[in-house]
Amino acid sequence: MIRIFDIARKDLLQLVRDPKTFMFLLIMPVAFTFLFGFAFGGFGGGATDTRLPVGYLDLDSSRLSKKMYELLSTSQVIRLDHVPTRQVADLERLGAEGKLAGAIIVPSDYGRATLAGKPARLALIADKGTTAGMTLEAEVVALAGRLDSAVRTASIMQETLGDRAPFQYTLQQTLAAWKDPPIAVAETTSTVLPEKKQDRASDSLAHTSPGMMLQFAIAGLLTAAQVIVAERKTRALQRLLTTATNRIHILLGHYLAMVALIFCQLFSLILFGWLVLQVNYVRDPVAILWVAASSALCIAALGLLIGMLAQTDEQAVIFSLIPMFVLAGLGGVWVPLEVTGETFQTIGHISPVAWAMDGFKNISIRGLGTESVALPVLALIAYGLLFFLLAAWRFWTHAEH
Repeated sequence: MIRIFDIARKDLLQLVRDPKTFMFLLIMPVAFTFLFGFAFGGFGGGATDTRLPVGYLDLDSSRLSKKMYELLSTSQVIRLDHVPTRQVADLERLGAEGKLAGAIIVPSDYGRATLAGKPARLALIADKGTTAGMTLEAEVVALAGRLDSAVRTASIMQETLGDRAPFQYTLQQTLAAWKDPPIAVAETTSTVLPEKKQDRASDSLAHTSPGMMLQFAIAGLLTAAQVIVAERKTRALQRLLTTATNRIHILLGHYLAMVALIFCQLFSLILFGWLVLQVNYVRDPVAILWVAASSALCIAALGLLIGMLAQTDEQAVIFSLIPMFVLAGLGGVWVPLEVTGETFQTIGHISPVAWAMDGFKNISIRGLGTESVALPVLALIAYGLLFFLLAAWRFWTHAEH
């Protein structure tokens, strides 16, 4: 056992001294996470106001025109933009330039006509031939009708009850009643997630963060494989085989160094994702650590196999980068497998990266429990065992060559 730890310590010292180790394992995953996060809207800066921008000009300045303004301000369809002008021509120009979807003008006799029960129309500047124009018209007509009905109700109540139903109080209560109607239609969407789903930006980062750290964990095997290649080229391996050190100790020593290195990388990037990117890894930290540990076991076994297969530094580069691109692409690092067809999803799970992505995303995005990572963890361990056995076979048959 001591020889295993000695070999692992020797490998780790060599890896830590190589600047490529930190470049592949830490610097590049962080850089590409930010790059992909920006590309897919992960840093959108919060929710976007999708309401139609509308100019508003009040030529009346009455109590009812102010009530109209309050109603328009609470609309979920339009957004009143404060345009510093008292000229209709300015509003028309802004609409023609596309800076406003339209404009609402309250005429000077709006309040007086409404109280007198006479028709009082708002002036609307909009292109009714467009969807935005028709939407704007429908919303203004609805809100103007609501205020008109409230005024009529308040007037009738005051005529009937006198001082027991003051106009302003009744008007306010009638308008408030619109906010809480006795019958309402609500659109609901059922979900299988036990917790509230994250917004789109958070989902983007929750996909990009594990994807990049897995991709560059595989790329980081380049330096680990080169350690074994250098050991063979300098004939240090051949000399080690002439000692009392068992071959299994040599194999396990190299493997332990890779596992420790990759697990530290994954753990560091998980902390980075949680603290900086606000990815919800800590919702179930035990499950996340299981996925990280099994991923490290699998990727380290792949690195051990690459080290045993590569005879030169050039081969180590090729044997490290090709699996990175192939396994990452198939595993859904660049494009989520959820948006692909069923056939590609099945093919994608040939890659162990797909199972690791499932494990991380089951916790951070889908909100599932610890049991949801059981299958991904078992799949990663199975892949790791396969890679390790292939590496051992290669080592036993070619160690002295």
